[in-house]
Amino acid sequence: MTIKSTRVLVTGASGFIGSHLAEILVAEGAKVTALCEYNSFNDWGWLEKSPCLGAMQIATGDIRDPHFCQDLVEDAEIVFHLAALIPIPYSYRAPASYVDTNIKGTLNLCQAARANGAPRFIQTSSSEVYGTAQYVPIDEKHPLQPQSPYSATKIGSDSIAMSYYYAFGLPVTIARPFNTYGPRQSARAVIPTIISQLASGREEIDLGDTSTTRDFTFVKDTCRGLIAVAAMDGGAGETYNIGSNYEISIHDLFHQIAGIMNSKARIVCDAARLRPEKSEVKRLWCDNSKLRQACGFQPSTPLVDGLKQTIDWFREPESLARYKPGIYNV
Repeated sequence: MTIKSTRVLVTGASGFIGSHLAEILVAEGAKVTALCEYNSFNDWGWLEKSPCLGAMQIATGDIRDPHFCQDLVEDAEIVFHLAALIPIPYSYRAPASYVDTNIKGTLNLCQAARANGAPRFIQTSSSEVYGTAQYVPIDEKHPLQPQSPYSATKIGSDSIAMSYYYAFGLPVTIARPFNTYGPRQSARAVIPTIISQLASGREEIDLGDTSTTRDFTFVKDTCRGLIAVAAMDGGAGETYNIGSNYEISIHDLFHQIAGIMNSKARIVCDAARLRPEKSEVKRLWCDNSKLRQACGFQPSTPLVDGLKQTIDWFREPESLARYKPGIYNV
């Protein structure tokens, strides 16, 4: 499927990955409808000052409403479903909210896509569904382990989407990014947490468990991976990991970022940032060979280059002002 001139819906478009994806799709000539969650301020999140704003149609609403979803999906040829509640620590406090948004919201969109005959539905998953690696690198056959309410709802939403493929023939493909990072990421993620604290001049940086490892992918690579999944021939009923095939500990990541920023700050373990013992995902390392073999895609941004771009963005006063480095944002 070609992307140019295709009618594309991006849910979660006001957020981190969604805003980048909407912009890249516009640049590639797609006719983009960007869903931003309704709010009384009529705020469109990261799309507010996007240079591509005039080239896309903004829709505001809530995927928890099935009637709204029916109208939203009506003309879409590709649905990129990214709308979700993401912060893991908040899922311990408000798990029902995650069920409503991540599972029921996905159900509403699948039902709407089925009713409207959408030719392609890309369900955006998360590497958190794998839990702590039982073997590495993690391929798509790795067992699923719901080690947090968030990951449980992502497993549930993926299952709902796939049930519509098996039961009703909805052309669903699951795209499963590992840890995406880059400009605009929320403070609840570890890289913005480190950079924003360092950029604010702090000499002691509050972090949780720094022994864990993650596989980080620059946001533009994740977006291009999502587009590659949507554009490939076939792929319905399949799951594809999107990741770098490289792991790094949070401890080593911190020192790499501090080195780039010329900081001698040190790590302080903040107990509030530690997950419950059995909930912590100790190791994630992506096997990206299935997607590479299917369409030739693999990330192209080395970690050091992506970190430099992210740091440059955070160092802009307007960007840093959006963050509160002294507050732990769950």
